[in-house]
Amino acid sequence: MSKPTKPSVFKSPDGKIPRLYAIIDPLQTNGRSSLAVAAELLAAGVRLIQLRDKHASSGELYSSAEQIAQIVRTAGGIFIINDRADVTRAMDGDGVHVGQDDLPVDSARNLLGQDKIIGYSTHVMDQVREADLTSADYIAFGPIFPTGSKENPDAVVGLEGLREARKLTRKPLVAIGGITLENASSVIEAGADSVAVIRALVGAPDIRQRAEELLQQVSGVRKRKSRRVKGEKSGGKSKI
Repeated sequence: MSKPTKPSVFKSPDGKIPRLYAIIDPLQTNGRSSLAVAAELLAAGVRLIQLRDKHASSGELYSSAEQIAQIVRTAGGIFIINDRADVTRAMDGDGVHVGQDDLPVDSARNLLGQDKIIGYSTHVMDQVREADLTSADYIAFGPIFPTGSKENPDAVVGLEGLREARKLTRKPLVAIGGITLENASSVIEAGADSVAVIRALVGAPDIRQRAEELLQQVSGVRKRKSRRVKGEKSGGKSKI
């Protein structure tokens, strides 16, 4: 059984995770600054943004994250930092996203506290089951499709893999990997609560326009309902 979570502390009116999860990776922005990209995303209506900068020093990451956090908060959005729970705590970010080789979820929870958001990356069913037992507020699963935005990507899971993962948890499920304007709606239909998009969004010639198009694609799609084994339960209300 999943660990219970506190009631939602997110800014969305319904307390749910936004359908579009924008990830800013400076290596994918075609030379545009992360702050400028964040401003374009927010102008389009994106309200969930993660900064993923694996090559920045701690000081550089802190400085960039602090600037982005300021405009995200002004817009009423959510700002997540990839990997670095220490930087998240130092600049009081909304949360952190950790992977299989990063700080364990519950250690990040001990560091950040109950009111911060923690996301957790998974790639196979056993990892999804394990993540469901942690205090993670959402589970990322993928890559759904082939992706070029990550070095040494895990094996593609496909939409069928996503459907299977959906059965294993009632936590918010974020699909990631190779998601584009053309396939985003099918990912939501397969059971994802949100789609995480990197290259197809922050690498687009017109980021604001692409974000608006993606928001339109996923906003009205009906999500496939989870079918869990009778008697299984998940944690309490989501923070998303």
